[in-house]
Amino acid sequence: MKKLVATVVAFILACSLPLSGIAAEKQMFPDVPPTKHFAEAVNDLATRTIIGGYPDGTFKPGNSITRGQAAAIIAKMIGLETWNVKGQKFKDVPTSYGFYKAIAKMAEEGIIGGYPDGSFRPDEPIKRKNMAAILVKAFDLPRDGKVNNPFKGEVGITQDVLIIYKLGITSGTTPTTFSPNAPITRGQAAKMLVATEKVRVTNGVTLKAGDLGWDAITAVIDDQVNPSVFRAVRVAGKKDTLSQVQLLPLKEGTGGVVIWGKDKDLTDKYQKYYLHVKKVSGELRLTLEKTNDTLPAVVKLNTKYKFVKHISLATIDGEIVSDNVKVDGIEYNFTNIKVEKPGEYIASVRFDTGEETRYSVTVFESEDSFLYDGYAAEIGPVTNE
Repeated sequence: MKKLVATVVAFILACSLPLSGIAAEKQMFPDVPPTKHFAEAVNDLATRTIIGGYPDGTFKPGNSITRGQAAAIIAKMIGLETWNVKGQKFKDVPTSYGFYKAIAKMAEEGIIGGYPDGSFRPDEPIKRKNMAAILVKAFDLPRDGKVNNPFKGEVGITQDVLIIYKLGITSGTTPTTFSPNAPITRGQAAKMLVATEKVRVTNGVTLKAGDLGWDAITAVIDDQVNPSVFRAVRVAGKKDTLSQVQLLPLKEGTGGVVIWGKDKDLTDKYQKYYLHVKKVSGELRLTLEKTNDTLPAVVKLNTKYKFVKHISLATIDGEIVSDNVKVDGIEYNFTNIKVEKPGEYIASVRFDTGEETRYSVTVFESEDSFLYDGYAAEIGPVTNE
């Protein structure tokens, strides 16, 4: 019973010690002076009643935070509804446990996990690497980009550790060590939580397979429509059976992305989106627009490194589509042209040598792409009949 009481009061949540009498004061606790590097974070979270102190009015910032306490605090910070949880998730977290609902809900969401023996060990101090894993999943932190590992040689350096290090949520314990298995203090935890809030994805969009009615996202096609406007990052979802894509703004404009996935019957699924990026109150904001649009195909003509002077395009029935087709780029021996609509065409190419060559061009619908698909094959010299 003493252990349960200690657990409940060790890190007070909304249902615990009222803070209204002291919340307005800058220094919330006598043992957290403004000179402490975590003071601002502690005062912020205490003012919002996310965390509280001990009955004697102190915060005890040097005490360790437990796994159960961390789960309860983070569940509250991200707004998880815990009233409807059912069943015991871990053998050592009964329904009577003080943080049962938060732990159970976090487990249901796939944010936290237990040990192979079915336990959660809620009263053990949480390790730095475990806190990193929870923060990345709970706050949907950006997972893109490679991070140079400055902690080489240390056991326990996970991708989650490198993510929070890259984002500046925490630093190493030294320039070359992270101490992934070291416990986290209450003061350190407060600072990490506030820092995490500041870097979470708020100006982008996270697409989850479940939101689309799918079981998984299998691919992201993000290089076809103005890819410089946004960054698309596919990441593991909160549940192993799902995946998700983070879409982050880079600059103002409109881009496009195609999401590939599979439903529960393993049927292939595709969804296209326009991504509109605008600056709102000085910050880039990204919004999505579903679409079934298909944009012109880029068709490659094998012009064999010859200099192209003129291209015309006609249907196979001889109807002129364009008597002056613009070149859309040159890649090695290929000259690219855009074709607006599906169909069968003949492209006539005149080179700087005076030689003329015809190409058959085929353009068709492709539901897994933002662009019509197409290909070309050389027919032979242009003949004047």
